[in-house]
Amino acid sequence: MNIETVKVEMPENCNVVLGTAHFIKTVEDLYEALVNAVPGIKFGIGFCEASGPCLVRVEGNDAELKQLATNYALKLGCGHSFIIFMKNAFPINVLDKIKSVPEVCSIHAATANPLQVLVAQTEQGRGIVGVVDGFASKGVETEEDVVARKEFLRKIGYKM
Repeated sequence: MNIETVKVEMPENCNVVLGTAHFIKTVEDLYEALVNAVPGIKFGIGFCEASGPCLVRVEGNDAELKQLATNYALKLGCGHSFIIFMKNAFPINVLDKIKSVPEVCSIHAATANPLQVLVAQTEQGRGIVGVVDGFASKGVETEEDVVARKEFLRKIGYKM
């Protein structure tokens, strides 16, 4: 078995959700979940089939994000994985809807941070074994950091 790191380059003002699911209709069900979650969301979905023709299935409502999702789904090449690139929404706005899709098995990452996906290659195929989301911790927050965190959450509308 070999382990490869696939680096996901994040476009500006974009978030990514990476997960696994189990059925060909996943890509259409994820599309419906996203358009029903946030008015004005823009997204592209790439879903890697794990049987039959083993194609990357693609949906979305933004050509650039669909192409991005297609490219990364091909780079990952992990059966039954999906990658969603989105704008005009945050993961917190869509994760409940994504998790409620019957085919979705797990979420590996939901982030705007730099992302590295650890992919195992065996004689059978490829699978996601983990992710590196962002950077390592540098310490513990100070009182000033707590104030800044609370101000930021209020500034972006997530707290009153």
